Amino acid sequence: MSVEHESFKPTIVAFCCNWCSYAGADLAGSGRMQYPANVKIIKVPCSCRVNPTFVLRAFQRGADGVIMCGCHPGDCHYSTGNYYTRRRMTMLFDFLDFLGIERGRTRVEWVSAAEGARFASVMNDFVKNVTELGPNRKITDLRTKPEHKEGE
Repeated sequence: MSVEHESFKPTIVAFCCNWCSYAGADLAGSGRMQYPANVKIIKVPCSCRVNPTFVLRAFQRGADGVIMCGCHPGDCHYSTGNYYTRRRMTMLFDFLDFLGIERGRTRVEWVSAAEGARFASVMNDFVKNVTELGPNRKITDLRTKPEHKEGE
């Protein structure tokens, strides 16, 4: 790992479905399982409710990595929501490849409410991978960067 990446702490946005993944995150927290504090969780009713533009917007607003967590296929509270997510995210990954965003900056994981340890493990692994990639420089809005001054 380079010197530049050693002090780098990536900003991670995690979209978590209410019924499984968010409950898994809650279980990880209540079980005192360690995962980085720079993972910002956004609770959504179902993983299928995340529009691909939300992922692009997260990158634009300064995220270095975006992970989508939902119920395991076949266990969705809304019966087929995660199947739509899987198809939608596959198309989004192709679009991000076209834009030049490294494939390791996005990920989809299925985490149930009883898998707190798995949630912590997935987040630790994802943060490690994004840290190795370094800061996101492909899609950024200069207004979100702290060193940017108005008028530049």
